[in-house]
Amino acid sequence: MLFRKICFPDIITKSRDIVVIVMNDERPSQTALMSAAARAAHLLVDDTPSIFADTLAQVFLGERAGELLGYHRSYGSYPVLSGARTTATTRSRYTEDRLSVLAGRGVDQYVILGAGLDSFAYRSELADRVRVFEVDEPATQRWKRAVLAESGTEVPSSVSFVPIDFEEESAGTLADHLVRAGFDPARPALVSWLGVTMYLTSESIGQTLAVISGFAPGTELVVEHLLPAGLRDEAGQWYAELVTAAAAEQSEPWRTFLSIEEMNALLLEHRLQPIEYVRQRETIDPAEWERTDALRPFELSILARAGVPPR
Repeated sequence: MLFRKICFPDIITKSRDIVVIVMNDERPSQTALMSAAARAAHLLVDDTPSIFADTLAQVFLGERAGELLGYHRSYGSYPVLSGARTTATTRSRYTEDRLSVLAGRGVDQYVILGAGLDSFAYRSELADRVRVFEVDEPATQRWKRAVLAESGTEVPSSVSFVPIDFEEESAGTLADHLVRAGFDPARPALVSWLGVTMYLTSESIGQTLAVISGFAPGTELVVEHLLPAGLRDEAGQWYAELVTAAAAEQSEPWRTFLSIEEMNALLLEHRLQPIEYVRQRETIDPAEWERTDALRPFELSILARAGVPPR
């Protein structure tokens, strides 16, 4: 059994449930649900100051909110759950902080690849200043739009849903879908790509990077990638072993792991200029890691920031 390694037998079944979510065509991916649950639970079980305040994540969980948040409430210090909260909050914090900087410079387009249950457009004051393009699989977007309607959450006119199934359509069609939704490829944008590349092949990642490199100079990309086993710390390796097996069982296997050097080469190959590589520990001020809750940075994922250079 996947969680035989757990030192607390009484939570084996519940821990497995939080990682392995039974899916059907009417539900978003387990990745979208787990990420939203982690962001929502951060405000419920972790101490202040919060790393990231997603005040709508709980709403977006819909009928699954009680079940998924219950695991965090009951077993919040368990490493799979605290690790999920650490990952979800730090990457969101870094990306939205970067968007704030770019918006101050006049960038007014924000493309969210694998948007899942992201709530930026519905809660942030900054959303009034940018056009948001949420790109994801049709099933996830149907769930999200239904929850928005049921909860009475207003969808701003600045939001465009861009449904695309990358298993059936090539990455090259991404630009066409975005343009039809109102995206202007002649103006800079921020593109976020969080919690996705590990599920894709290196070839698929490269195809999408090639599309982004065709956007206007000044465009920035924040993309998350997972480190290979030899570059993780003990906590990162333990987390990866548990979640990798569970993800594979649910037909969402982790496929690609990249060192910083490998990601750097991939970005350059597709005409994107690497700017920085950020570890979890570096996403917030060091003083903010002086916490009394279970959140601790660990070595598993890296946020790569790259830009489209002048032509």
